[in-house]
Amino acid sequence: MRYKIFVFVPLLVLAYALPQGNKVDKTPSLHFIFDIDSIYLNVGESANINIKLLNENGELSKTVFSIYGAPRGALKTHPRISDSTGFANVTITPYKPGIHKLYVRTGYIEDQVVSQINVEVPFPPISHIVFNNPETTFYSKTINPFSYTIFDKAGLIRNNENVNLTSSKSGIADFDLFGNLEAKKPGKTIIKAKVGAIVEEVGIRVMKNPVKSITISNEKSEIRTGDVLHLNAKAWNKSGKIIKNAPIHYSYSGKADFGEYGLPAIGQAGLHASGLITNDGRFVAETVGLYTVSASFGGVFTSKVIKVVARNVQKEFELVGHGLVSDVFTADLWVWEGIGKHKGKDFAATGTWGANGEAYFWDVTDPKNMVIIDTVTVNARTVNDVKVSEDGKIAVITREGASNRKNGFLILDVADPYNVEILSEYNDGMTGGVHNVFIADNHVYAVNNGRKYDIINIEDPRNPFRVAVYELNTPGHSIHDVWIEDGIAYSSNWKDGLHIVDVGGIKFDEKDRNNKKYNPLLMKAGQGSPANPIKLANMSDPNGHNHTAFPFKSQSTDKFYIIAGDEWFPFGWNASEGKLSDPRGGYHFMDFSDPDNPKEEAIFQLPEAGSHNLWIQGDTLIGAMFQGGLRLVDISGELLGDLYKQGREIATFSSSHKKGVLPNAPFLWGAQPYKGMIFFSDLNSGLYCVRLIEKGFGDHKYDDLGNRVNPD
Repeated sequence: MRYKIFVFVPLLVLAYALPQGNKVDKTPSLHFIFDIDSIYLNVGESANINIKLLNENGELSKTVFSIYGAPRGALKTHPRISDSTGFANVTITPYKPGIHKLYVRTGYIEDQVVSQINVEVPFPPISHIVFNNPETTFYSKTINPFSYTIFDKAGLIRNNENVNLTSSKSGIADFDLFGNLEAKKPGKTIIKAKVGAIVEEVGIRVMKNPVKSITISNEKSEIRTGDVLHLNAKAWNKSGKIIKNAPIHYSYSGKADFGEYGLPAIGQAGLHASGLITNDGRFVAETVGLYTVSASFGGVFTSKVIKVVARNVQKEFELVGHGLVSDVFTADLWVWEGIGKHKGKDFAATGTWGANGEAYFWDVTDPKNMVIIDTVTVNARTVNDVKVSEDGKIAVITREGASNRKNGFLILDVADPYNVEILSEYNDGMTGGVHNVFIADNHVYAVNNGRKYDIINIEDPRNPFRVAVYELNTPGHSIHDVWIEDGIAYSSNWKDGLHIVDVGGIKFDEKDRNNKKYNPLLMKAGQGSPANPIKLANMSDPNGHNHTAFPFKSQSTDKFYIIAGDEWFPFGWNASEGKLSDPRGGYHFMDFSDPDNPKEEAIFQLPEAGSHNLWIQGDTLIGAMFQGGLRLVDISGELLGDLYKQGREIATFSSSHKKGVLPNAPFLWGAQPYKGMIFFSDLNSGLYCVRLIEKGFGDHKYDDLGNRVNPD
């Protein structure tokens, strides 16, 4: 094995990545040839196209390339990888209308060659309209949301059609400019929705409004930013009886609390306080100040004044140690405690991206002096993911970009991290590579070719074998991540979003509801196993950026969430060109307390940065947010709205380093809490360790050798 020594390096000047264009460096010696210039197809039709990758002599290059459609879910392409000669006969099937792109790509970094052609898919004719409102009876003097869904003849939902909404008796009820139905006075009318020649109608009744008064009873009159206040509003008739199911409208207004110099006390610009109030009467504030929360119905109105104070959870990170990696990009990490003769010691493993197929093994017992003690080198460009079994004996590293297309993953003996041994490799049917893995109960869950995850038995790590495959049957499906906890697999599937699968979950009984580890998904589990994965629930992602998933049981509210992380590069992935990247995205908090009716309740998103991997410890989110650095977030209590604006951020750390692969460019990949500290990997500058301290006690400067400057 090859050994490297890396020294402790302190944090240097903070810097953020700047936007760059999506330029791709082309290698002149290779070029693509399509046998047609463009494709015109209807939804559901198929066509074939021949694609060749030629060298400078006009001969097949003997280089593999990938084939894919954009945007995700628009096109089905088969195969998705060419043969070894540099040729592919591709069948293309569109799933939705629009002008799409068929892309081909080869190489992994500086030698990448990309080409494309257009695939034009016309919009099918409109088929029918469906009203979504179950109610056909309304009270007078009320404004009611009114929605519909438009379908075309391909069975697809059309969201951008011009719809003409009318009422046969506008004096009784009519639509405003925003499509809301205004119920004016008692009577009956017929409302119509028209798109072209397609018409749908329904009869409605407007009843006399019986409401004479409204009351609000709330638990508190003073809350912190980010706290959720439940406004229990009730409508009463003249006889003093509650009117059940009255569609009460909630609203708020407020004024920010100004500081000494005329600016808001918590740094928010502007005169007005900001927050969120929901249709069911939940209120959360983003800004310190005084708020008036109101409830109204049919011209009847009441209000309450709420004082909002600062959340005050801020602390700061102190750098403990840094192992600089400046010759290759660093991918994901894993930290674990040694066993056997190494019991009491601590170790870490990191992957490498777009490099020489290396995985580094570190001694981090003294995090001030983290040292690489062994290196495993495999035939690959990228070792993206590293995982270690719970008993500390076995590690798995992924492989992508192998010259012989034998990608897959390797199983390693890490009982002695100073002398890591390769036990076996598994690449059956994994020519496109494995990007992400998870180890649970003697099985490896491997994301295969970006389309599915294979479940591999490793009870005998020298003789692994496949026991099952989980793959979606949706159009153009793809997958990025899978995480296993309590016998349940949580996978991230881009536009298909979250899929939750029973792979050995122990079914809970009703009495287990009081257990702090209660997971409502386990109420549905009990039939699945690694060899028989069974879907329990799912939730799609309309934006198509779902990259990671992490289950979270709130210790303060007992609510069960799944946090779905984005990965989105609207300006291109420019690290492959030696330039800074500028991604976007955040963490979405999906309430799965009712697995059959999940809903998004909150988001943590930086306006200037993207999100990558995350970890939850207690009621705290640890986010690796690419150029936004390390972010520690308070996620205690009920969650609603924009957590970033609510002042829930506890601490931040930027891993900018002047000697990084890309200098002065923080780009966090993954983070893991460990023994009161947080270890994280940075694409540009290696492995870091930080700890949380009280604000004001960590403002120290260091030189390049890690020595305190002016320690007094």
